[in-house]
Amino acid sequence: MVTHFACQHVLNRLLQIFVAACCIGAFSTHGASIRAQSVHEQGQKVTATFSIIARDSATGELGVAVASRFFAVGVVVPWAKANVGAVATQSYANTTFGWRGLELLEQGATPEQVVEILVREDNDPERRQFGIVAADGKSATYTGKECLPWAGGRNGLNYAVQGNILVSEEVVTAMERVFLETKGTLAERLYAALVAGDKKGGDARGKQSAALLVVKKNAGYGGYTDRAIDIRVDDHPDPFKELGRLLEIAQVNYSWNEAWTLFTEKQYVHALPHMERAGRLAPDNAEVLYDVAVIRLANGKEGEALEALEKALSLNPKLKKQAAEDGDLAELKGNQKFESLIKDGGD
Repeated sequence: MVTHFACQHVLNRLLQIFVAACCIGAFSTHGASIRAQSVHEQGQKVTATFSIIARDSATGELGVAVASRFFAVGVVVPWAKANVGAVATQSYANTTFGWRGLELLEQGATPEQVVEILVREDNDPERRQFGIVAADGKSATYTGKECLPWAGGRNGLNYAVQGNILVSEEVVTAMERVFLETKGTLAERLYAALVAGDKKGGDARGKQSAALLVVKKNAGYGGYTDRAIDIRVDDHPDPFKELGRLLEIAQVNYSWNEAWTLFTEKQYVHALPHMERAGRLAPDNAEVLYDVAVIRLANGKEGEALEALEKALSLNPKLKKQAAEDGDLAELKGNQKFESLIKDGGD
């Protein structure tokens, strides 16, 4: 007979293993790798967490991408605040490093100073690992001496990469190289780096979750938050592939949100490029194309607005009624093509 005490003991042990699986700090500010023991050299079959934090110097975006053999890693590791910085806290993660790190950056501390403060005040610093990138691009990465191998990180201007319980150092060096060489948006570069880490072996035993966060001032829905992209795969046999699928949608939504926020502020010229990008990314999304039409019209592009509207209504005829009553399309009233497109939609 299994007693309650025995069950509890097993559950406690499983919980310890689960927490250790998130081991996701030596301290580096010069791009040097830390700790060089391979997980295979230790004969361990354990799990891993690897992350990258970065800044886009052109857009001011800050972001974090992370993956782990750990349920819902995105709830624990990534922290970021627009115009302040980003933090990834992992390996027996002290989650206060996230919000405290951001507070210290906001108060004027450099990433190196933040590391010194957090490590000095922590009760178990040798098992921690975390990375920091500030809004000015300065960075730091820290790996405690008791983090499970392979553990270490690399960093430079605008980025920091770190991981623990990895197959080898190649995971973080590949992530660094791919991030620096990849063109595109910050989110695309973060994702490419994460995939590169996985291709080099990534975690030592498997995959489970991944997350990607990008912040920029007023880039969230309605302009009320800084969360431009916030996607998580909490439990999936292939979290990298699923994160990529979600990223495609998130990038559409990011551009769409930016466009609509600017449109509501009557900044029509600035709104148009963002909306056009959303349309290019989602050419078969009726609702996106509908708003492409609205914002084109606001910019005096009546013919192009009708083209987008025609495709939107063909993809989703139910939008005809909305178009017939929409004040944002009022300038098209009486236009023969417009009246033809919305026919039967105003009933």
